Amino acid sequence: MFIFDCMRIALVLFVMTFTALGAFAQNDELRLAGQYTMNGEMQKAADVYQKLYRQNNETYYPLYFNSLLGLKKFDEAENITKKMLKQHPQVYLYTIALGRIYRETGNQEKADAVYDGLLKSMPADQNAINDIASQFYQAENLDYAIKAFVQGRKVLHNEQLFTNELISLYRFKHDKVNIVNEYLNLLQVSPEYIIQAKSVIASQFDGAADYNMLKMALLKLIQQYPQQTVFADMLTWQYLQQKQFNMAMNQALALNRRQNDGGSSILELCQTLVANQAYDEAIRGYDYIIAKGKDNDLYVNAKIELINTKSLKITSGKYEQADLIDLEKDYNSLLGEFGRNQGTAFAMQKLAKLEAFKLHKFAEAQKLLEEAIAIPGLRPGLLADCKLDLGDVYLLNNKPWDASLTYMQVQSDQQGSPLAQEANYRNAKLAYYTGDFTYAKGQLDVLKAATSQLIANDALNLSLVISDHTVFDSTGNALKMYARADLAIFKEDPDKAMLTLDSIDKVYPKNDLIYDILMAKARILIQKKDYQLAVAPLKKIAEEGKTDLWADDAVFMLGDIYENHLDDKTSAQAWYQKIISDYPGSLWINEARKRFRVLRGDVIPSGS
Repeated sequence: MFIFDCMRIALVLFVMTFTALGAFAQNDELRLAGQYTMNGEMQKAADVYQKLYRQNNETYYPLYFNSLLGLKKFDEAENITKKMLKQHPQVYLYTIALGRIYRETGNQEKADAVYDGLLKSMPADQNAINDIASQFYQAENLDYAIKAFVQGRKVLHNEQLFTNELISLYRFKHDKVNIVNEYLNLLQVSPEYIIQAKSVIASQFDGAADYNMLKMALLKLIQQYPQQTVFADMLTWQYLQQKQFNMAMNQALALNRRQNDGGSSILELCQTLVANQAYDEAIRGYDYIIAKGKDNDLYVNAKIELINTKSLKITSGKYEQADLIDLEKDYNSLLGEFGRNQGTAFAMQKLAKLEAFKLHKFAEAQKLLEEAIAIPGLRPGLLADCKLDLGDVYLLNNKPWDASLTYMQVQSDQQGSPLAQEANYRNAKLAYYTGDFTYAKGQLDVLKAATSQLIANDALNLSLVISDHTVFDSTGNALKMYARADLAIFKEDPDKAMLTLDSIDKVYPKNDLIYDILMAKARILIQKKDYQLAVAPLKKIAEEGKTDLWADDAVFMLGDIYENHLDDKTSAQAWYQKIISDYPGSLWINEARKRFRVLRGDVIPSGS
């Protein structure tokens, strides 16, 4: 008995060893065939695959089949395929391969007959349908992969099956109509997919015609399924993509009235509208929430955001003094209704900035900020912001020593934070305004390594301005005069700033501040919303001072003005292109590249 057991063990070991040796040999041959293919020796590769196919036809059929197709040996490919199909009539791979041969030989009708026959006999088995569609996909036949899934729905009597698979296939084909149809089909039963639907549809759509197609489909479904709020939500989103902000708000309000909730969706939409500078529509939305009454949880938030939006609307465009006074009244009304506390401290801060910079009520602004700073338990970040603004108010009111002490206090309280760097930068700027260039440059040189790229860049620029204009003029008298104009710009006193700038050449005729003065004048004109007039000095810098410190800033500012204020997208694109081609090391390069691509019509992935 022991002898027989030993013989059996020896036999098993022999078989395992032989199999392993065979596997190693086959792997060597596969590597050899792969090398032949890489070298372009297709016939040699086919010979190896043929040898392997004869050893194990099921395993090596696909490799041998593809090599025959590559050599256009269609008769031989058809021969081995029919043999495999005869042996394994239920394996869909061989039926699809046979159709592929007919298709590649130009006999599409015969190929379709094979494929259609397969679809007609498709079993009512979800896994089998997935397998058939997958085989079509691997055979690079997207149309029949789609037909397999569509037919599969009919066979299984379920129109909700294979939605994600079909969406993927339609995306490959860039079939926008069917992408929309599939997502709307999916949202009917799974509204939680709405975010994905918006993202994919936005990435596929090219313009107004596509969104209008979506709108028509949504309007039809809203009529058909009025209880399905997801379609109304999608319609609101569609209007936003088209920048039809009035229609978006109308649709959102209609939906909110049906849902009868507190208005959270309206609040979210208002925030989107504000980001798109659609202030009037956002104001309408906030008014709607406020009208729900003080018991509504969103009442206070809506009240605050309404005033902030009115502030943005006024300060982003041309405004009259009466507009500023009305806004001041709105802030005071808010503080009168809710008191001056932790919850309204930020409104006190905003009112103080309005009074200081726009209404020049320095005493009132100072008092407000001092009250806000004295509120117990104020958030550290907000407390520091209020102190920074108080320093600014001191500077506006010609109290530079008080301003400097306040900035230093923030720097001490917020050591190592971005707020500390901001306080240090403002203190350096104050020294520059008052003509203490040595101290200012020392602080600015430290700030070149700031974690905030914006502060680091501003510090570098101002440091270079000081260096460039004190090398040959150790007194820096012309620069001191320029700094006084810069301070007037900061104080939002454009007339005084312009008068000072115009006087520099008269008082110091040999100064070298030509491009600095042009940039300052452009900033004044932008501050006054005179965008068309701002173009001239910026173009002079861009065209005549190509190597100047302000050159790339001027080029980017021109792109921004043409894009966002003069509605000339072609010119904007040209200026952004100039940043990309002429100033690859500019701080603006990434933003210019992004804006250029958007204007060109590229689809920009979310988050990039």
